[in-house]
Amino acid sequence: VQLQASGGGSVQAGGSLRLSCETSGRYSMGWFRQYPSKEREFVAVISYNGLTKYYSEAVKGRFTISRDNAKNTVFLQMNSLTPEDTAVYYCAAGGSFGSVRYSYGVDYWGKGTQVTVSS
Repeated sequence: VQLQASGGGSVQAGGSLRLSCETSGRYSMGWFRQYPSKEREFVAVISYNGLTKYYSEAVKGRFTISRDNAKNTVFLQMNSLTPEDTAVYYCAAGGSFGSVRYSYGVDYWGKGTQVTVSS
């Protein structure tokens, strides 16, 4: 399974970005982010049918995960961005919704995309 993430960039605080990740297969999909010298941390996960979603407390209410299975694409809409959201973002795929909440439960990783939020 190859995951291709895109949509990162630079934005000012309060702005928005939308990340996309092309995927294949019937997987639960998630997003993680990684700060320099830190472990990857969970951001959001969505079930294959799109009906179940879960967010980290840090992004709840600001970020929205969605998917379009007809286009094999998962999205992460990020609103009200703050400098603390600056990180490399990774999309992830796993066999179960619960497993993709943890980095050790991810089966496939995409290449990261940098998000930079300036104050």
